[in-house]
Amino acid sequence: MVRIFLDPGHGGNDPGAVGNGLQEKDLVLDIGLRVRDLLEEYAGVEVEMSRTTDVFVDLSQRATLANNWGADYFVSIHINAGGGTGFESFIHSAPSQDEVNFQPLIHNAIMSQISVSDRGQKSQNFAVLRETSMPAILTENLFIDNSSDAALLSDSSFLQSVAVGHANGIADIFDLEDGGGGEPPSSTYRVIVDGTQEGAYGDTDNITNSVSSALGTAGEITVQRVGSSNNYQYPSPGSGDVYQVYVDGSAEGAYGEHQNVLNALTTALNANADEIHIVRV
Repeated sequence: MVRIFLDPGHGGNDPGAVGNGLQEKDLVLDIGLRVRDLLEEYAGVEVEMSRTTDVFVDLSQRATLANNWGADYFVSIHINAGGGTGFESFIHSAPSQDEVNFQPLIHNAIMSQISVSDRGQKSQNFAVLRETSMPAILTENLFIDNSSDAALLSDSSFLQSVAVGHANGIADIFDLEDGGGGEPPSSTYRVIVDGTQEGAYGDTDNITNSVSSALGTAGEITVQRVGSSNNYQYPSPGSGDVYQVYVDGSAEGAYGEHQNVLNALTTALNANADEIHIVRV
C-alpha cells in the first residue's frame, strides 16, 4: 500500500499569498482535496492530508505528521507570488535520489495538463522539504498576483486540471493501478491565434470570449484540449470574410456571421471535442 501525504499550504490565520481577490490558502486546499479524491480512485493507495479545512498547521507539524504516518511521498501544494507567471516545482537542495527521479514525473504530468509557462524544476531548503524523512516535492501553481494567472485560478475547471496533473504524476511514480474510475480528460482548452497561444481556459464562456475577440482579424484560431495530441491538416488561411469551422479534423460548416462561428464552437465544446479549428477562407 502506497502512502501519499498531501500538504495544502498555509490555512487559518495564515492566508499565504493574496492577490486579485484570491487567497492562497483557499486555492491550495481546493486543489489538495481534488487530488485526494482522484488518488482514491486508484487501487493500493492511502492518502493523508496536513489539513482538510481552513486551519493553521505550522511547518514542523506538517513534516511531523507525515513522518509519523510513514508516508512514502510528501506533496506540498502552493500558489506563487512576486510578479512572475507559470508553474514551477521544488525538491530539497540536498535531495535524495528518489526526489531527483520523482520530480520530472510529477512536474511534467502537471505541465501536460495546464499548458502555462514552465518555470522549471528547482531546489530549495524549504522547511517541509528539509524536515520530511521521505521523498518530498513542493509545487508552485501559478502566480496569484498576476491577473492572467489569477483568472485561471478562479476557474474551477482549471483547478481540476491542476489536480489531475498532480494525481497523474503520483500515479506514474508509484505505478498505481486504476481502481475502475478511469482517468478523466482535461477540461482545459488552449486558445491559439495565428500560431500564438492567447490563453488556456476551462470555462466555455472564457473560451468563446477569447475566440470572439480574435474573429475578424485572425487568419486561424485553434481551440485544443490540453493533453490531446492531434495531427490534423488544415488549409492555409485565406483573405475572405467567411470562417470554416473544423471539429476534430472534420469540416462542420462555413460562416460569415461571427455569432454562427461561436455557436458552432460552443456546440463542439459541449460535445466534448478535442480540437476546434477556425480558419478564414
